[in-house]
Amino acid sequence: MEQTRTLTPRTAVIWAVLRAELDRRTGDQLTVLDVGGGTGGFAVPLAEAGHRVTVVDASPDALAALTRRAAEAGVADRVRAIQGDGDALAGLVEPAAVDLVLCHSVLEVVDDPVPVVAALAAALRPGGAASVLVAGRAAAVLTRAMNGHLDVAAALAADPAGSAGPRDTLRRRYDADGAAALLAAAGLVVEEIHGVRVLADLLPAAVADGQPAALVELERALAARPPYRDLAAQLHLFARRPA
Repeated sequence: MEQTRTLTPRTAVIWAVLRAELDRRTGDQLTVLDVGGGTGGFAVPLAEAGHRVTVVDASPDALAALTRRAAEAGVADRVRAIQGDGDALAGLVEPAAVDLVLCHSVLEVVDDPVPVVAALAAALRPGGAASVLVAGRAAAVLTRAMNGHLDVAAALAADPAGSAGPRDTLRRRYDADGAAALLAAAGLVVEEIHGVRVLADLLPAAVADGQPAALVELERALAARPPYRDLAAQLHLFARRPA
């Protein structure tokens, strides 16, 4: 699966967690739901590993690219595309029908994350797992401040949702406790929290591009360790519906 692909600071930590779950279920063909899965960066490798994946995404162009990518990889029969957005998820997915849910970079942009997370939890079979990736608030504050945009940094820090206002591309950002509480309120048990892109966005391009393997290993080493984890650009939560 991902062993044949180039791991990056954006994917290495997430794949490590997913690989552990797949290894735990060795021999099972999992039913996977990828909400906001776009062109299939995770869906196609999962299908190549033998699992059946449904991708829900609002963009018809992204889904067309997914379909082509799946066909080129020879897994078109294991990848299904559904056009729809996260806010409508409850009406798109059968309850208790999925072994693994991926919801990456979705909860920041939906109208209300609470019913979306409830729909994710409802879609899982008992014992099923959810991989949730959200934007980190602390990193956004730090980055704006370092770039000299102190007013934007102050707005992000003060806003309860972690947004800088109507021009912000994201409706909300999270800290680890807030994201974990959101999942727990839907009945999910959070097992792991990792930071994604702990350092990658802070380093000069010459350093990041010049030592990519070393950067990936350092990201992996710091991903689960506060305070480094909490300064990451994104937070990855892995949670489970109780059996």
